Amino acid sequence: MDSGAAHSPPHVAVAGPAEAGVRETALAREVGVLLGRRGAVVFCGGLGGVMEACAEGAAAAGGTVVGLLPGLDRASGNRYLTVAVATGLGELRNGLLVNACDALIAVGGSWGTLSEVALALRAGKRVAVLAGWSVPTGALASPGTALLAEVTTPAEAVAHALTR
Repeated sequence: MDSGAAHSPPHVAVAGPAEAGVRETALAREVGVLLGRRGAVVFCGGLGGVMEACAEGAAAAGGTVVGLLPGLDRASGNRYLTVAVATGLGELRNGLLVNACDALIAVGGSWGTLSEVALALRAGKRVAVLAGWSVPTGALASPGTALLAEVTTPAEAVAHALTR
């Protein structure tokens, strides 16, 4: 993981659907708690569903949460964000989210989440998929790479994301 500076905490994006179910939000909240406890800066899309649940968990654990919002209104972000960035980029913010982070955890699945997984893998970032899209390993540029992990628990997702 290239965090830029030796003293910089890891930056981990958590992606998932805004229209998330009970299981997805519970998993995302636990991912947020675990990342917050480990001192990671959590990035998300800043809205509801998985994004809000992970932000809530990270904030409850004393973590920092950056929301990259699709619109121009910082007030549209969820209440658990430490920093809300109004990008005005719509769904194109997915690329910004991926490039701002060292690793990505996808919780659940939506088309936006799938795009974030694809962009992260294309950029050579570590990706953990939790209760979401199944990515064929043949689709990876380097088959057998350790960048992608399909995991079953929030702890496994966080461990994969924070692996150096």
